[in-house]
Parts: sequence; structure tokens; C-alpha cells
Amino acid sequence: MAHFAKNCKASIIQGLRYRDAPAMIEWLGRAFGFETKAMYPGPGNTVMHAELTFGNGMIMIGSVDNQTPSSGLLKQPDELEGKETQTPYLVVSDCDAVYAAAKAAGAEIVFDLEDKGYGGKGFTCRDPEGHIWHVGTYDPWE
Repeated sequence: MAHFAKNCKASIIQGLRYRDAPAMIEWLGRAFGFETKAMYPGPGNTVMHAELTFGNGMIMIGSVDNQTPSSGLLKQPDELEGKETQTPYLVVSDCDAVYAAAKAAGAEIVFDLEDKGYGGKGFTCRDPEGHIWHVGTYDPWE
């Protein structure tokens, strides 16, 4: 088995596409605390590429219709009856505060805030465009 990551510094960064990426960048900051590291606008109020940081993690955002080669490879949750094929998980220190902020920002709570059997506390929500987010205090690195 190849061990490519053993001898190099590597990260995994979640990529998400949004129909109204500028509005969602603002929403992700308000609801979860993401900070915009970089944002490259495109024509017609689109985002070609944006980098949002969260602690030592990052997500990359682009507009659905930014016309990059990968645009045709992706579907949005509303095109899949609200289903997802992958979901980000945010490790937070204060789950109650993030839960309150996400609710105040209009997140749809899918699974309410609860203590988890494997440790920590967490909840699951949908953002305004239907992407599912898991948020919790459980840190698998600890």
C-alpha cells in the first residue's frame, strides 16, 4: 500500500458549491464563525474561488455557475431530493454557542443538540442552500 501522506505535509479541504456563493460566504461566517481568507469574484455576482478558514481548517467555496471544468460534475442538494454524498464536520469548543448562532442565522436543525454516546456534544443542520453540516465537540484527534 502506498503511503504518500507519510512524508509530506498534507491536508484535506472540503469544497462546496453554492448558487449564491457571496451570500453563503457571509452566512457561514455568521452561523459558524468562518473567516474569509481569500475570495476571487467572477462575472455576474459569482465566486470563482474562495477560501474560508475555521481554526486550523479550511473549506473552499465556488459558485455553481462559475463555469469551471468541474462545474458539470456536481449537483446541489435540491437536485438530489435534499440528499448529500458528503458532509463537513466542524469540531468546536462551545457547541451550545455555535448551535445558538446557527439557529439565529436560520439553519434548519436536522438533529437537535445532544450528548453523543461516543463522546462530546453535537448537532446537525442544513444551511440555506441545503448542505448538511455536523457540528460537535468530539475531536477524533484527541
